[in-house]
Amino acid sequence: MTVEPSLKKPPLLTPLLLLFMLAMILANLGGNMYAPLEALYLKELGAGIAQIGLFYTLSQIIPLLLQILGGWVSDSLGRLRAIAIGSVVGVFTYVPLLLATRWEWVLLASVLSAMTRSLVGPSFDAFIADHSAPENRARLFGITQTLFGVVGVVSPLAGGYLVESMGFKGMLLIAAVLYVLATVLRVGMAREAAKGKESAPTRLTFDSLKKNLGTMIGLILAGGLFTWILITDGVRDIFFNMSVSFLSVYMQDIARLSISQIGLMNSIFGVAMMVVMIPAGWLADKAGERVNIAISFLFMAVSIAMIATVPPASPAWIYGLGWLIAGTGVGLATPAYQSLISKAVPQRMRGVAFGLFSTSLGLVSLPAPMIGGYLWENVSPQFPFMLTAAISLLIILPVWLKFIVPEGEEAQPPAEHQ
Repeated sequence: MTVEPSLKKPPLLTPLLLLFMLAMILANLGGNMYAPLEALYLKELGAGIAQIGLFYTLSQIIPLLLQILGGWVSDSLGRLRAIAIGSVVGVFTYVPLLLATRWEWVLLASVLSAMTRSLVGPSFDAFIADHSAPENRARLFGITQTLFGVVGVVSPLAGGYLVESMGFKGMLLIAAVLYVLATVLRVGMAREAAKGKESAPTRLTFDSLKKNLGTMIGLILAGGLFTWILITDGVRDIFFNMSVSFLSVYMQDIARLSISQIGLMNSIFGVAMMVVMIPAGWLADKAGERVNIAISFLFMAVSIAMIATVPPASPAWIYGLGWLIAGTGVGLATPAYQSLISKAVPQRMRGVAFGLFSTSLGLVSLPAPMIGGYLWENVSPQFPFMLTAAISLLIILPVWLKFIVPEGEEAQPPAEHQ
């Protein structure tokens, strides 16, 4: 008799969530074949280190303008409808990438990609949060991110192989086909949702946007959990953009790895994330999100310092160990961050909130890639990475002291979902 209620517990992964994840994986298989090698594509198109830094600085401006707007659209029109709109825009991202003859062309693709990510990124995280209870939210984020981790394992390996066998254009063509298939699936899901839960979207008006932004500004200035997430995220953004933007170039020019080996490093990173994220979600639900995030910054500091201090042209397995530690660190933090952000804001504001945090781009980090390029050329290629490692260690203190969810947060039962 007492066992009966537990037998009726719905599974964490519903059929709707599984279909949602299938579309997400398909859409990102192609993009993640290209993303880890983007700096090398820019280099092939004639960009030097300074131009690569300029590209990443300029390419951050559009996401900065669009992320909050994308979250607002998600909160107003519905998660699946926003994702479908973003996916249609994303199809056109591949046109300038395929036609590019100079690195400047890739900036247009970056603008279109920013529009896509501003709609899809916040909607993805908010959709998962909307379909979970607070007590198992980190676990669900861990499970979905583990499924999504297939992308991080398969795509870099496939991307490196395809670039070496077919060139960047051949790889991008295959990526475009995968994205079109995903877009068809997403549009179909949005059409179904429009008949049910998302059948009565809120109108996109200036007053609605102003109200949402006012609420967000209030949360930012309140000095609570949300404020400290934003501060630490901004500091992290500055230093990670200063170094990680050049990671594939560092692997090729300093570590002397081939393109396929660089793809392998990204796959090692992805495997580590996949292995860690489900237990990481369990740990965050049981011990609190700050435990995961603090350990994550420690792991990131060790991995980045390790990659930067290994003598040039060392055996590839040594760099692989650094990528393994980095993947473990990111795997620990990902479900914890997503769960923490969803608890720090009201449900109706989740899209806007994830619009702020779903990307590592922010106003303060805009010049970071240019600064990183300057430090690379005028101090040493290793120096930006060492700065990032040092800051990762320092961030642990505010994370431990401030990343605490108040007692009774989200105590009310979650809304029913269709």
